[in-house]
Amino acid sequence: MKIGFYPGCSLSGTAREYNESVKAVAKAFQIELVEIKDWNCCGASAAHNIDHVLALSLPARILALAEEQGLNEILVPCAACYNRLSSTQHRLLEDEQLKKKIVDTIEMKYNGNVRILNIIQFLEKYISNEIDQNITRKFSKKVACYYGCLLVRPNKVLDFDREEDPVSMDKIMKQLGANPLQWAFKTECCGAGLSVSKTSTVARLSGKILEDAVLRGAEAIIVACPMCHANLDMRRPEINNYLKKKTNIPVMYITQAIGIAIGLSEKELGLHRHFVPVNMDFDYL
Repeated sequence: MKIGFYPGCSLSGTAREYNESVKAVAKAFQIELVEIKDWNCCGASAAHNIDHVLALSLPARILALAEEQGLNEILVPCAACYNRLSSTQHRLLEDEQLKKKIVDTIEMKYNGNVRILNIIQFLEKYISNEIDQNITRKFSKKVACYYGCLLVRPNKVLDFDREEDPVSMDKIMKQLGANPLQWAFKTECCGAGLSVSKTSTVARLSGKILEDAVLRGAEAIIVACPMCHANLDMRRPEINNYLKKKTNIPVMYITQAIGIAIGLSEKELGLHRHFVPVNMDFDYL
């Protein structure tokens, strides 16, 4: 089967490993991801703070392109991109006058009938039912599933999982044989786009997330957002400096965890690109 695919800027650059693992897992389950042609940046994470019309026009153009190319459903793995596309679609469908203004701006037709899926919705709909019979390695580890602040918010718009205590990633990790832990930082902010401008803030916020996961016995943190992964993985030296101790807990994308469980290689999943090495033994079935 085929489904539309919007990689966004992160998956095309700094989060190459996420892109690789998403495509590898989709291929393993016979799903062809059809990339939207001529896609543009969605505006995350700053456009909506600078220019209201631009912030809506950028995601609207992506959705209009998907419609034009006959894509009824699109996978948007980046949580920030998913948030911007879904929020824009919601606003334009609620306000016909605003929709007309944005359509005039992008000079394209837009009906608003494309279904937008984040990575967890995609996995639940197309892959979760087939995971059990494809597992070759049991992911027998204690994990902290970290959703971040964008994947499930604003909940009234996205209508996905529980806002304060989401469980969708936990369910998938249980299928892989993991033990998802109860912890207090599932949806706390990691510092998001402040990674460059205010690295000290990211170190503090991400440091608290890492510290709580480690204290609860987690052996890995599972994420579904390239920004969260970058802050928890790439900013580890700054985090360790803030915590005044070294933390070696790896941070993995949910798609990498699935890939490991179904027998894909480290290279296929981009695990060699991490700053904090993923050195974990798994039980072969």
